[in-house]
Amino acid sequence: DNWAFLYAQRLALKQELPLHVCFCLVPKFLEATIRHYRFMLRGLQEVAEECAQLNISFHLLLGYAKDVLPTFVEEHGVGGLVTDFSPLRLPQQWVEDVKERLPEDVPFAQVDAHNIVPCWVASPKQEYSARTIRGKIHAQLPEFLTEFPPVVCHPHPPSCPAEPIAWEACYSSLQVDHTVKEVEWATPGTAAGMAVLKSFIAERLKSFSTHRNDPNKAALSNLSPWLHFGQVSTQRAILEVQKHRRNYKDSVDAFVEEAVVRRELAENFCYYNENYDSVQGAYDWAQTTLKLHAKDKRPYLYSLQELEQGTTHDPLWNAAQLQMVREGKMHGFLRMYWAKKILEWTRTPEEALQFAIYLNDRYELDGRDPNGYVGKRCLWSICGIHDQGWAERPIFGKIRYMNYAGCKRKFDVDQFERRYAPTH
Repeated sequence: DNWAFLYAQRLALKQELPLHVCFCLVPKFLEATIRHYRFMLRGLQEVAEECAQLNISFHLLLGYAKDVLPTFVEEHGVGGLVTDFSPLRLPQQWVEDVKERLPEDVPFAQVDAHNIVPCWVASPKQEYSARTIRGKIHAQLPEFLTEFPPVVCHPHPPSCPAEPIAWEACYSSLQVDHTVKEVEWATPGTAAGMAVLKSFIAERLKSFSTHRNDPNKAALSNLSPWLHFGQVSTQRAILEVQKHRRNYKDSVDAFVEEAVVRRELAENFCYYNENYDSVQGAYDWAQTTLKLHAKDKRPYLYSLQELEQGTTHDPLWNAAQLQMVREGKMHGFLRMYWAKKILEWTRTPEEALQFAIYLNDRYELDGRDPNGYVGKRCLWSICGIHDQGWAERPIFGKIRYMNYAGCKRKFDVDQFERRYAPTH
């Protein structure tokens, strides 16, 4: 279920050439820890096994793409290169670096394989909100939301087999924090991810429209780790979920809104706004209102360490933070509350955003993702991205405010707090 992979195989079949799949394992990536790298590498093991069954060579190259890929291309006489797309600054730079070092006669194509409507096709500019991008995406879904053609057993084997991968040895090349442990609930790989999708459709989809904002109810898909690492395609998830529209129309529509419209809105923002992870990326009205209130007295001030350990005065916030630390996933509704309280309890909006991104990227399995930077977790919540401007209040100015009492009206706060109470 990968359009870049399918396009590469189509080119190889047309030219009657072998097909190679390369993954460049960088020693570190933003705040990713061993939790993220193990999830990714264990998923890649499954990819390598599938490739072997399909007569396709899989190579794990240690190092940055610019240092290892052009050499691989020359040594293997590669006739063309196809890569996936990410709107984030660092992966974009990797692509530019490879382009510069490739032999001139090797064509290089980029395919947006993880959005349904390719990012640059969905809109040619930064969209203001879900309202402005929704129609553009829905108008193009009939063209792009189609069933995947199959990957076929490749009839042209390489002249020499790929080197066997010493998976455990790969970990010694990493320069990442090993203290953030793997989570138990999420098994890496496509097979496990598809099982989660299947269980969502069978057990939780019916409740998605009514209970997805209640952290005590099992209504979410829980697919984000597999979607983030490309182990399950968003397009596959939508195709499967839409088969049940007759029975659960509201839930299916709500899922499409979140997994397609909101997700691709975040991709759009990161692609067209280079300041997606800083206050400078916010709209002028939001920057102005935050500046006007930057010196407002904060009711509490917490250090990064206090926030990370979940030792604030607010038991709901602590429970949400501890859920993220332990499980690598925070409930979607609480992500916005979590981020807004960081704005309220830190010295400046800049510090709030810095802390939120650090914690999100360090603990969330789906961190370091456009949806994290722009969605409910960071910039959107702290800097009012896609807000329309609310009533003026201290610290927040015209940015939407959330409080404990509001959460109590929406769900059983005590039940959630008990579930994720500190163990010390």
